[in-house]
Amino acid sequence: MKKPSKQPSKQKSGGKKKKYRVRNWKEYNEALVRRGEVTFWIAQEAVEKWKSEEKTSKPGRPKAFSDTAIETALTLREVFHLSLRQTEGFLRSVLKAMRAVANAPDYSTLSLRAAALDVTIRVRPVSGKPLHIVVDSTGVKVYGEGEWKVRQHGWSKRRTWTKVHLGVDEASGDVVAGEVTSNSVADGEMLGPLLAQLPDAVVIDQCSADGAYDKRRCYAALQKRNVRQIAIPPRHGARIWRHGNSMEERLPRDENVRAIRMVGRKRWKKNVNYHRRSLSETTMFRYKTIFGEDVSNRTDQNQRTQLLLRIRALNLMTTLGMPRSEAVA
Repeated sequence: MKKPSKQPSKQKSGGKKKKYRVRNWKEYNEALVRRGEVTFWIAQEAVEKWKSEEKTSKPGRPKAFSDTAIETALTLREVFHLSLRQTEGFLRSVLKAMRAVANAPDYSTLSLRAAALDVTIRVRPVSGKPLHIVVDSTGVKVYGEGEWKVRQHGWSKRRTWTKVHLGVDEASGDVVAGEVTSNSVADGEMLGPLLAQLPDAVVIDQCSADGAYDKRRCYAALQKRNVRQIAIPPRHGARIWRHGNSMEERLPRDENVRAIRMVGRKRWKKNVNYHRRSLSETTMFRYKTIFGEDVSNRTDQNQRTQLLLRIRALNLMTTLGMPRSEAVA
């Protein structure tokens, strides 16, 4: 019996990967330099609001420092990768050099006040134009062994992670919504809370997310915000939730399933600009490259404050300038 001939291996479609070049390198280079300017992170407005003016009827010593002062100090800690004691010494020397009539909070004050600090991650108003929001999450290590030790010898101690959920404006690169949860919280559970962080007046034209958000609760949250285009790829072999013979309105998710069956998954992603979702992964990469992949605080609330301050600092860096890349022919 003649053996069947060996089939030639299929070549990957799509050809060569596109190359990109930064067209505004001079401006972007200056933005990168300005990230290291201490005066950028300690604005004059912050120094003017350094002392607390809060009046309280509670017994005990009143607050000596405003939330602005605590937020500024903790932001410096994250940007320059300092411990709490180093933050106190660093800020003390900076205020002295600025000849500011202000004292630096001590490390214990920073630790205690961080737990109740209300952090607003947005540093500039959301664009008045309809937004394209890309959503994703990433894990940040709380404690445990390093990757090198685990790779070489395996793990011997339990490693614990927390999750950072981000909603990014596709046009500006700003993180417009963010939250921190435990590792047990699924991605799909947080889409609704992320959307709730945006004002009701903000129009969301499109939301792009990966298959982890292919849940009924996610589509319900997006339909509640009247999102026009929902770019969430259904799982392979997905079935229609509401068939066409139903008298009710067709579901956006079912329309995606029908479109994929008609033109294919790859063509559907191109038609709905799903590739722009990679900007959320780029934001995660920037986040971990700048601030690291772990947290130093140990309590849940302090960890949440630490991670949200990193998101706010990332947004401040975005205001300085972002690279403008164009495809090279």
